[in-house]
Amino acid sequence: MTEMKEFEGLQKFMKRIEEGAFLVVKGKEKTNVMTIGWALIGVVWRRPVMMVAVRTSRFTHQLIEKADSFTVTLPSGDRKKEINLCGSKSGRDLDKFKECGFSAAKSRKVATPVLEIPGSHFECRMIHKAPINPQFLAPDLENLYPAKDYHTLYFGEILASYQT
Repeated sequence: MTEMKEFEGLQKFMKRIEEGAFLVVKGKEKTNVMTIGWALIGVVWRRPVMMVAVRTSRFTHQLIEKADSFTVTLPSGDRKKEINLCGSKSGRDLDKFKECGFSAAKSRKVATPVLEIPGSHFECRMIHKAPINPQFLAPDLENLYPAKDYHTLYFGEILASYQT
């Protein structure tokens, strides 16, 4: 049998997501950035798709529910401070762009801007959303939801992806 090697591209992507990525959503009156640690990339409906999960209790959930797009940035370099801030503070109370020193750059294909930082960027057009139904959740995952604030899964068709 031919020697089998790890598919490093997938492993690198998964590690970067686990370390924290940034989700940007543009609302009518506010653009917000939050940290995500859960995301999937694949092919759905014959299209390249990224799925992100946002808890219903988050401010970003209010924005993404009405959005037609979102962007995701997997930062390169050390962004632990910004990842921690964007994952622990609410956009209801704080301008996270200002606090982190982030600038928003015009995206190529969607209305939502991308973070103007080095990294991998994905521009996604919203194509589906699905709230998690706890009735179908494996019992051993219930401990992830002590407040019963389940995620909604947002599927975005990847219209552009690039590195800066």
